[in-house]
Amino acid sequence: MSDWTTLKLQLAEQGYIASSDLAMALHISLKLGRPLLLEGAAGVGKTEVARTLAAALDTKLIRLQCYEGLDAGHAIYEWNYQRQLLAIRAAAEDGKTGAIVEERIFSEEFLLERPLLQAIRQETSPVLLIDEIDRADQEFEAYLMEVLSDFQISVPELGTLTAKSRPHVILTSNGTRDLSDALRRRCIYAYVEYPDRATELAILAARCPDIDGKLAAQIVGFVQALRKEELEKTPGVAEMLDFAAALTGLGINDLNENPQILRATLVTLLKTQSDRANIPIEVAQRLAGKAA
Repeated sequence: MSDWTTLKLQLAEQGYIASSDLAMALHISLKLGRPLLLEGAAGVGKTEVARTLAAALDTKLIRLQCYEGLDAGHAIYEWNYQRQLLAIRAAAEDGKTGAIVEERIFSEEFLLERPLLQAIRQETSPVLLIDEIDRADQEFEAYLMEVLSDFQISVPELGTLTAKSRPHVILTSNGTRDLSDALRRRCIYAYVEYPDRATELAILAARCPDIDGKLAAQIVGFVQALRKEELEKTPGVAEMLDFAAALTGLGINDLNENPQILRATLVTLLKTQSDRANIPIEVAQRLAGKAA
C-alpha cells in the first residue's frame, strides 16, 4: 500500500467507504506499526474497519471482545485443565509421576491460545481487533499496553513467546469511560462520525448494488432524519442496511407507498420499546415525506 489513497480505494473495493481522515490515520498506523484507536458512537462502522482491512490485506482477523471483568486468562492464554486432569490420571495408571508428568501437561499440547497470544503467533501479520476497549477494566488496559509495546507474552511454564510477525492492531471505543493518557499516546487516533449523505449513499450502493436510486435516496434521507430524533439507540450504518434489505425484500419502491409496512420495517432501526413509542406512524410518515 504505497499511499493512503490506494488504501482508501482498496477498502472501497471491499465495500467500506472510508473518509479521507480515516484512510490517512489507518495508512499511518500501518506504516509506523502503531495501534489505531477508533472512537465514535456505536454503529458508525468502527468494527467494520478491521474486518475490511483484513479482507483488503488478505490476512486473518483476530477479535478480542472486551467486557467488564475481562482478565489475562481469557484474553491471552489458558491451560486446558480438563485435558491436563485426564493426562495426570492416565500417567498415574502407567506409574508415571512427578517432573515427567508436570513437564508434559504444561506443554504446547495443553495450551489454549486466546486472541492476544494467537495474534502474535501467526506467520503472516493478522489484523488484531480489540473491540470496545472502554468496557474493560483499567487494570486490563494497563496489561494490554505491555503486550502492545513489545508484542511478547511471558508464559511461566514455557518462557517468553515473541511475535513471529507484528499484528496490525485496531482498538475501538464507544466512550463509556475515559481511556488512559498512556494508551492514547501509544496509538494513532481517529474519530469515526456517522457518514454524511453522499458517503452513506455510496455505502448503500456498494452493499446493495441493485437497489433503485430513488428508494436509496429516500432510505438514506429517512435514516439521517431519524438520527436527529430523541432516541435511546441511534440507528447506525448496519441498521440502515438492514432497513434497505427489508424494504427491497418486501418489494417496496417508495417509502410513502405503504405506511403500515414502513412502520413495520422500523424494527430494523428502532431497538428499544421507548424508541418505538417515540416514533409513531405519524412521525414515520412525516420523516418519509421529507426524505428524498
